[in-house]
Amino acid sequence: MDMLGLTASKEEFEMSMSAAQIADPIGAVEPSRIADRASAAQALAVVRDGIITGEGPTTKGRIHFSRALDSADAIWCERILTAMAVADQPVSRAEAETLFEINDAAAERSDAGRFDDLFAKALVHHAASASGLPVPSRTIALAPDTPIESWAPTQAIGVNIEVLEWISSQMRGKHRSNRMLMSLVATLVGAATLPLATLPSVLDYGM
Repeated sequence: MDMLGLTASKEEFEMSMSAAQIADPIGAVEPSRIADRASAAQALAVVRDGIITGEGPTTKGRIHFSRALDSADAIWCERILTAMAVADQPVSRAEAETLFEINDAAAERSDAGRFDDLFAKALVHHAASASGLPVPSRTIALAPDTPIESWAPTQAIGVNIEVLEWISSQMRGKHRSNRMLMSLVATLVGAATLPLATLPSVLDYGM
């Protein structure tokens, strides 16, 4: 069982989907066609649009309500983020921004927490790498069975304050709480390193 108390693995999620859903190539969203982090961000935007409308290439073959995120959506996000072309690169700001948009768009969740786990790991991967701190490959860092504590920075020393302030601005005023992300950002921030005017806006997210 992982830190979220989830028992469903990526393989179990994929077993719940038909082979046609997973194997059917759908243009830019298909991970094998992702060439760089910019195209990965574009592919995530297609997933976002499908969540918002309930329609589109990532929702084919199943009932999908608007503003809902299910296990198939979470798998699409994971497959895009860990595509071969970007697997060894840090999560980019554009990818992180689109993940925030997906998180905001999905009012209803039926993915057993998989997206929240992926979202938190991807954001911390971006924050750490943008600060020049070492991070593992995405295939390791974002895997459902990799505890984030095994690689995330444990202190704020060396963490780029601009990156943390950007994450804080993205989190501010949102109605949906990701407590794993809140806890990790608070750890990264460190009360002694972030300006007092900014710290409350980080820690008050979702409270």
